[in-house]
Amino acid sequence: MELQWPLIIFTTLVAWSAGLFGTQALMAVFGVGKKAQVPAWVCSAVLLAAGGIAVFFHLEHWERIFNGFGHLTSGITQELIAIVVLAVAAVAYLVLMRKSDDGASVPKWLAWLSVALSVVLVAVMAHSYTMAARPAWDSALWILYVLGNACVLGPATFLLLLAAVPPRDQPAERAADAGAPAGRTALAGAAANALATLAFAAFLQLSAGSFADVGLYFDPTHPTKAMADAAATVASQAPLLWLGAVAVGALVPLAAAFMGRRTGNWRLWAPVAIAAALVGAACMRVAFYNLGLSVFMFY
Repeated sequence: MELQWPLIIFTTLVAWSAGLFGTQALMAVFGVGKKAQVPAWVCSAVLLAAGGIAVFFHLEHWERIFNGFGHLTSGITQELIAIVVLAVAAVAYLVLMRKSDDGASVPKWLAWLSVALSVVLVAVMAHSYTMAARPAWDSALWILYVLGNACVLGPATFLLLLAAVPPRDQPAERAADAGAPAGRTALAGAAANALATLAFAAFLQLSAGSFADVGLYFDPTHPTKAMADAAATVASQAPLLWLGAVAVGALVPLAAAFMGRRTGNWRLWAPVAIAAALVGAACMRVAFYNLGLSVFMFY
């Protein structure tokens, strides 16, 4: 399948947005990261809006998108429902947060609900791509991989926002904010992303055996030429998978999260984790689309 850059951008930004919103909600449960609550909400909203705009560039006739909303089983309808529900929760989150005594707290029930809805949105979005007709896409590992993206991008971005607070502004609180809960969340998220990336990369590498053998071309000038070579097609994606998605997109963020938690210098290590995770996400999605071939590889 040809690369669908609008969808590559859409899935990356939505995972990033949901990961950031889920992280700030989780930090609200622990009562930390209050300085970053409003900036995180704004960043999450901007990322979600940018992802929504990007998806329209995938459509030649975007107005026809409404035709698909009449079918609850269609992936695009489920994505819309999940986005709308999360948006409603996010608005309620902002209202209650601004009404709180410190302007940065929300009820724990809403915080946990926001975490759950963030996970649901990413899972629903990723699930819309799984289909039996495309063997390389037909795996729950893809859903876990996209969730891994959210788990690494969200906490790293939240910690970067915390680190951006001037040191003179309540340094004791700032040190506590960048401490145990936020740092552990970033490291755990990076580890989850690394495991999911490794698992899905291995699945894609082994997906060559899932394609049907369709024989040779019906061309007398090429009597021995195979109609499609699944092994070669999959093998050609190895650099993107193992260097781009795994080495850069999984191991570098994990190392950055470890160093950030060890040194407390998230102003340095959080951008490293974010940049590497974005590069890895792009590489994995490029390989994902390149391998998005029908079970019968006629062309």
